[in-house]
Amino acid sequence: MICVALPGLAISTEEGQLTGRGLEGFYRAGRRVLSRCEIRVAGREPLAVQARMASADRARFVGTLRTSPQAGPDPDVIVERNRFADGTERITLHSAAPRPLRLPVEIVLGTDLADLGAIASGSAGPELTASVHGSGLRWSCATGNASVTAEPPPSDALASAGLLRWELDLPPGGSRTVELRVRPDGAGPLRAVGRAATSPLAAARAEGDDQRVPALLRTSIEDLQALLLRDSANPADTHLAAGAPWRCGMAPADALVAARMALPLGTGLAAGTLRILARTQLLAPGTQSGMIPGPRRDAGPHLPPQCTGTEATLLFPALLAEARLWGLPDQATEELLPAAERCLSWLRTTVGDGTYLRDPNQGGPVRCETQAHAHRAALLGADLLDACGRTGGAALRQWAQALRTAFRKDFWIEDRGGGRPAAARAPDGSLVPHLGAAAVHLLDTGLLGGGESAPGLLDKVRTEHLARLLGSPVMDSGWGLRGLGAKEPGFNPFGHRAGAVRIQETAIAVAGLAAAGYEKEATSLLRGVLAAAETFGHRLPEMYAGEQRTEGGAPLPHPAACRPAATAAAAGVLLLTTLAGIRPDAPAGSVTLRPVRSAPLGEIGFTGLRVAGAPFSVRVSRLGLAMVEEAADGLQLGV
Repeated sequence: MICVALPGLAISTEEGQLTGRGLEGFYRAGRRVLSRCEIRVAGREPLAVQARMASADRARFVGTLRTSPQAGPDPDVIVERNRFADGTERITLHSAAPRPLRLPVEIVLGTDLADLGAIASGSAGPELTASVHGSGLRWSCATGNASVTAEPPPSDALASAGLLRWELDLPPGGSRTVELRVRPDGAGPLRAVGRAATSPLAAARAEGDDQRVPALLRTSIEDLQALLLRDSANPADTHLAAGAPWRCGMAPADALVAARMALPLGTGLAAGTLRILARTQLLAPGTQSGMIPGPRRDAGPHLPPQCTGTEATLLFPALLAEARLWGLPDQATEELLPAAERCLSWLRTTVGDGTYLRDPNQGGPVRCETQAHAHRAALLGADLLDACGRTGGAALRQWAQALRTAFRKDFWIEDRGGGRPAAARAPDGSLVPHLGAAAVHLLDTGLLGGGESAPGLLDKVRTEHLARLLGSPVMDSGWGLRGLGAKEPGFNPFGHRAGAVRIQETAIAVAGLAAAGYEKEATSLLRGVLAAAETFGHRLPEMYAGEQRTEGGAPLPHPAACRPAATAAAAGVLLLTTLAGIRPDAPAGSVTLRPVRSAPLGEIGFTGLRVAGAPFSVRVSRLGLAMVEEAADGLQLGV
């Protein structure tokens, strides 16, 4: 159970006690400031009866005690613990006893002040010795200090045992609360970005026939808010951390993907993310000039690791183009346009006289998904350049046309089932034939002005073949889309990109299939993710095992998955808003609706979305008809 309000985390098991084992503890900026917080009442540990996430940044634990065994089996003291990501632990004892109680309460505290990475690798040191400090305890080591203060102050503190002690008087039906505040020395109260009035994310709401819908949207937005971080050099700009607990910093490609999927919540997150990454863009002359740097990541068993910097560089102009259509102000667009032009210039320079965008490493493959990203960047970038009165759009469209022609000839593997797209072309020209979720990027063509989807790399017949493959049991696990087909060599249901269900790619598949008119396949994947989300308390993890769904079963959690994760939380927004098919063109003052006509979840309504900088509300009836209920003044419904 992970409470998040970055840079604060609190990681717990369902028992509620922090024992110092594993990852348990309070963290600030990646350092564990408290690892042990164990409570005893009248010499005994409360019996844990419930643990649940109350919000993205708060977990609630309830335990019970019998202070008088002669009174029968019913507990007469309830111990409620509310644990917050900001480093606060609020412990309340409620008495149901018929007589006054005087209860000794002891809390044992400890920490190693270890870095999260050291804890994960098993190399954290022993607990440190505490010293009494004000109304609590303090720990010190060469890398920092941390302290716990208590309110009310304890009646006794024993530093050698890390023990704080109270004698609490509870009248019949009465309550007493002890509050602990944990923080590094010198650090003020945690001010999470997502809790500020200046949060870039709209507090949208959903309602409808399916009660899972409002819960998923609410939790997804809470998780996005919890993962928001300010740029240290430019505090007005915010971006999403990749996920907790493992990736609490910037991952350029993930941040751009999540900001794009979250555009229905406003353009502020996209603007901040783009500004932050524009400042990292490589400007020195050379083959990398114009790139957004990014680390390498695993690409599964059939391909070498890929450069996420390539993906980020191609996502940058596409996000800027779509953010402008959703209502990004002209001034912000103009400010970011030079960086987008440099990304597009890098694309054209890297392709050179060839047709395909190859991996940047020598002798690397030509990946299918990279061509999809490049094609989308070219078409959306050309649209952006034309709209802003810049040159270069015609050349980008001409190259995109050449890429489409070549791709359709070079990247399709014919077979008796109608064929499939190749995952990549090896340096010797041979095709890498495995079927994986990366193929969904061929359906994600992007949005142009007037509510039109950009053309894709596949023709209509081959798009249909791909849709049928994605909807087959080989790819659709019943819980979402597998990262690798179940019949492919190297399939592993827990494989990060070798069979696990990744929410980001499943959401892209649902949106792409729905836009292309393949509602049956889109609906099956959507329902699978909704069912999985319910088992995860509507907080979708980054990924989970791609085992086949069975009657009465549940998806298996992945032990290394971030939860919450930026792309998974943003995917929850995309999955649901896809049902309304919102396609804005704010500069033209119009919005087009292309709802899923089959209305697979019955009636659904959204309030508090943002289009053209103003609240936007839309409802889709059980007949699949969409109606705008609130919009910016002058915004016209397109056809």
